[in-house]
Amino acid sequence: MTAAYLWEWLNLLGRGLHVVAGIAWIGASFYFIWLDNHLEAPGKEAADQGVAGHLWAVHGGGFYNARKYAVATPPAIPTRLHWFKWEAYTTLLSGLFLLGVVYYAQPEMFLIDRSISQLSPELAVASGILWLAGGWLAYDTLCRSPLGRDDRKLAIVLALLCAGAAYGLCHVFPGRAAFVHFGAVLGTIMVLNVFFVIMPGQRALVAAAAAGRAVDPLWGARGKQRSVHNTYFTLPVVFTMTANHYPWIFGGSLNWVWLITISAAGALIRAWFVARHKGQPPAWMLVAAAALLVGTAIGARPTPVPPVPAPPRKASTAPTPAAPPRALTIAAERCVPCHAAQPRFSGMLAPPNGVKLENEAQLRAHAAKVRAQIANRAMPPANVTQMTDDERNALIAWLDAAKGDY
Repeated sequence: MTAAYLWEWLNLLGRGLHVVAGIAWIGASFYFIWLDNHLEAPGKEAADQGVAGHLWAVHGGGFYNARKYAVATPPAIPTRLHWFKWEAYTTLLSGLFLLGVVYYAQPEMFLIDRSISQLSPELAVASGILWLAGGWLAYDTLCRSPLGRDDRKLAIVLALLCAGAAYGLCHVFPGRAAFVHFGAVLGTIMVLNVFFVIMPGQRALVAAAAAGRAVDPLWGARGKQRSVHNTYFTLPVVFTMTANHYPWIFGGSLNWVWLITISAAGALIRAWFVARHKGQPPAWMLVAAAALLVGTAIGARPTPVPPVPAPPRKASTAPTPAAPPRALTIAAERCVPCHAAQPRFSGMLAPPNGVKLENEAQLRAHAAKVRAQIANRAMPPANVTQMTDDERNALIAWLDAAKGDY
């Protein structure tokens, strides 16, 4: 069992945990927002018991009656009270683990593009970590400042800072890493909102209810503000975590623009759904989101590269260059139809995962991954380019000789 194979398993397990935890966290968050906005006024008897709202629902063959009590007024705090926090914490920890496995352990492959910035591997990793920490510190400082008392002005400033972060990240890292780090900054803010603000507020609420005293309203105001921000950040984070499948979005020269427009569209769509729960969905939100997505689709479309005319042939007495290794010919015939700057397959706009294999340098740079995909027959997909077993073995042998044991 090779190191690369073990590393892929770490990637797989970390990614699986991250996805499951994220679904649990976002699902619970969406549900409680929906629940809170659909509560009905209670009857007199329930209201006298401190019930602020209730809701009947049917799901999975059973009926449910959810009740929400006014702040710190339930008759008694049960000994078994369910908290919703570990989903968020697990999402962050598994996400940081994935950043380490995929990006920080292989900075020269995923974090450094010499045409964008001249970072050393150490500086590239440090930059990624500083973006995460700096994003939270800047956000939390703004929320606790006098500006934080005006939600509208705070939202404008945060939107501008997010746009600035998108621009900055895309001018420091390659597109894929920039998008992932943008989502990681927002995701880190969301989880630390839970850890530093929302959970302490809930613990204060429970303690006050148990002691029969009033709760400091500041905790509720802070928790609500951070919860609203978390809600609007959710869809942009989901987009950035899936955008690595679409190199025509993250690989273009204006990738920072598309990162901003799609994130803004996601925030608007989420805001519309929250308003819809309350029965007052403004149409302009969906119209603006649609306009942003249509504009992105038009602006990000790949531009065909015109063919370069071949230079005229000249008579020469120089010896004919040696033929390229057979592996390069195999790659050109079986891999390059997809993995090229301009793929030849109909409907394919960009090379899968941004991997180009048009020359020996590119093939060597991705040798470990190419070998794994070829050896387990994952590539070519469904063997669409008709790679023979002999060709597969010859390419694997060349990759082994080029890069050594994996």
